[in-house]
Amino acid sequence: MGNTFGHLFRITTFGESHGGGIGVVIDGCPPRLEISQAEIQQELDRRRPGQSKIVTPRRESDSCEILSGVFEGKTLGTPIAILVRNQDARSQDYNEMAVKYRPSHADATYDAKYGIRNWQGGGRSSARETIGRVAAGAIAKKILKLAAGVEIIGYVKRIKDIEAIVDPNTVTLEQVESNIVRCPNPECAERMIDLIDQTRKDKDSIGGVVECVARNVPKGLGDPVFDKLEAELAKGVMSLPASKGFEIGSGFAGTLLSGSEHNDEYYIDENGEIRTATNRSGGVQGGISNGENIIIRVAFKPTATIGKEQRTVTQTGQETTLAAKGRHDPCVVPRAVPMVEAMMALVLCDRLLCHHGQCGLPLEFNQNLVAIAQ
Repeated sequence: MGNTFGHLFRITTFGESHGGGIGVVIDGCPPRLEISQAEIQQELDRRRPGQSKIVTPRRESDSCEILSGVFEGKTLGTPIAILVRNQDARSQDYNEMAVKYRPSHADATYDAKYGIRNWQGGGRSSARETIGRVAAGAIAKKILKLAAGVEIIGYVKRIKDIEAIVDPNTVTLEQVESNIVRCPNPECAERMIDLIDQTRKDKDSIGGVVECVARNVPKGLGDPVFDKLEAELAKGVMSLPASKGFEIGSGFAGTLLSGSEHNDEYYIDENGEIRTATNRSGGVQGGISNGENIIIRVAFKPTATIGKEQRTVTQTGQETTLAAKGRHDPCVVPRAVPMVEAMMALVLCDRLLCHHGQCGLPLEFNQNLVAIAQ
């Protein structure tokens, strides 16, 4: 029913914003991987609410519990279940929204589809659902790091009309985490923080763009046609709450160039490897990774739930107005950074396992297949 993601490295998330808790079941994780609760918690702390004045003031520790699949600090190869219990739910803030639809929120569409919804905090449409993704992403990141040295770093590229110039090839996690807006450009970060804070005071919301880079990605990940790597990445990040746009490499700006301007010319580097002189392809060609850095951008809309009064309708079709209560991010983008990283990690980890499943057999085996065919 749309709650499971991945092929070999598969995750299923569960839980509602104001229910007992949020969690994830991870299936397909290789055995004997050393993983700790602290490693997962480190990623969850980056996405949790209440971090600063520019995010939702909801106070949640988001402490994770590993319920299964890990023994004596190592994965068993069996399903890994991780749970984060909700502790600071204030369901009474949403009483009015039980009957009034929030403009641009999922209230009306959930009712249209299911005929019932958990109206407390948004239920499954809440960004709290991403706790499970980020927890699973922590494990995927470790697999990628150990297996191939892959490094994934996301950061805020733009808030409304304030856009930062950032080099994705050299940006560091320390630079990203040096401020509360997660923009590695200090001058832009200050302006972004001021804009978000003023928007919060105005009871409104704004959106922006997260850029994310994956370095040291092996060649050969992804498949032609329907399972192209960029298609898998697009599906992953576009399944995040409030996401409205996806780009890879040159993205839409590439449409302004001619073929001779846009093509990534090949050369042989000092190690004898085939490389591209530019990276307008964003690390993917023909749906398959080419060994260059994979660079994506995800656009997030302004948060739908705002404190300003707006026109709406009730479940029974009566026109009315709503000034939403509750605690919400005036801008989801700073907390979306670890979410985008997690989805990129989940996709790349899944495709890495799929690649080794199909193409990672010993050379002798492939030679035997040829001999049998002859």
